[in-house]
Amino acid sequence: MRTSRIPVLAALAGLALMLFVLLAPAAGARATGIQDAAAALKQGPVYVHPDASDQLTQAQADALAQKIENADKPVFVAVLPDTSEFPEQNLLRDLRTQTGVTGLYGVRLGDQFDAGADSSVMSRDAVQNLVSSVTGPGVDANTQLNNFVDQALPVAGGSAPATWSDGSAASDGVPVGGLITLGAVVAAGGAGAYAIVRRNRKRKEEEEREALEKLRVVVDEDITAFGEELERLDFHPSEKGADDAMRADYERSLDAYDKAKSLMGSAQHPHDVRGVTQQVEDGRFALAVLAARREHRALPERRPPCFFDPRHGPSTADRTWSPAGGSSREVPVCAADAARLDEGRDPEARTVETATGRRPYWEAGPAYGPWAGGYFGGGLLPGLLVGTMLGSMLSTPAYAGEYGGNEFEGGDFSGADFSSGDFGGSDFGGGGGFDGGGFGGGDFGGGGF
Repeated sequence: MRTSRIPVLAALAGLALMLFVLLAPAAGARATGIQDAAAALKQGPVYVHPDASDQLTQAQADALAQKIENADKPVFVAVLPDTSEFPEQNLLRDLRTQTGVTGLYGVRLGDQFDAGADSSVMSRDAVQNLVSSVTGPGVDANTQLNNFVDQALPVAGGSAPATWSDGSAASDGVPVGGLITLGAVVAAGGAGAYAIVRRNRKRKEEEEREALEKLRVVVDEDITAFGEELERLDFHPSEKGADDAMRADYERSLDAYDKAKSLMGSAQHPHDVRGVTQQVEDGRFALAVLAARREHRALPERRPPCFFDPRHGPSTADRTWSPAGGSSREVPVCAADAARLDEGRDPEARTVETATGRRPYWEAGPAYGPWAGGYFGGGLLPGLLVGTMLGSMLSTPAYAGEYGGNEFEGGDFSGADFSSGDFGGSDFGGGGGFDGGGFGGGDFGGGGF
């Protein structure tokens, strides 16, 4: 992970922004427009401009802010009047630049709505679909914004910025920090920004440690099960009928077993686990080939492991399956699970511990993505898991942001150092990219898929 330049960038960006906000009161002129909104969003997730207070009451804004803070996600909501103070062109991009924090930004401008996000927090397609799902004629601000937040929180990547206050986060439009002296800001700005980055980094490291410990339990079970398969096979290189091909298969399986144990022992991050399960899967296939040679059967085709539990070994067929509340899709299955599905019974799913008890791994959240990715590969897995909790995480760059080592995570300070393409280059429209079409209210159709 490249982090060496983050403290310097964060310190400069934080200091510059604080100076800009506070110089205006010192000179007797209050900052207005996007600068006010950005200053407020640095302190809390919801900003309501005084001239838009009829759209969202203070109580509603406070409840919405509390929901976002409780979820610890970098989701920002601004309710603004449709006036010249907030020109549609580049509004979201400019708001993101002024705020300087990676995240998902939703803006209610008059009676219209649009959103944009850094790609480390949510993909452009995901934002477009989200905007489409909450826009429509006659939708009031409170309903629309709560629907937006409710759908965004489970899939947004990263964590809330450390600058959010402990009090009410919904701003009434007054810039925060206006009474702090300029001298104090100059003295503390750089150190404060650096401290924020360190705090975010420590939080990220703790999240990774917790995720890795969850994975360690599951992977250790897999390695143990693989070792037991090796013992049950009871192959001896010098046994009668053994040939060089059999010995090579056996050697590959032993090497995979040893590599899996070594890789797991040295794993430092959740994404390191992918290499471990890749080795386990390679070893299991080598065992399947060896067993076929000993029994004089046709050698098995190289296929993905059984979707429901990779410990079942390589799949032998594909079957149609639907997760709870999801659409049907073809998944690779072992012979035993194929028979169960053909008979109308449930497959034997791999379950893992969650806060609500043991659940199938695809209902357990993004921590198990690296484990499953090693078995099924990054390209295959999202399609298998579409419509499930884990699939929702894997289908967006937010997954890579949380477990893949992106330089800036959701909620971190990046100042103006972000991809403007994530927030569009000209006009709002369509969500995610804002590349044209206007700030469109109910102009979207069919979910945008």
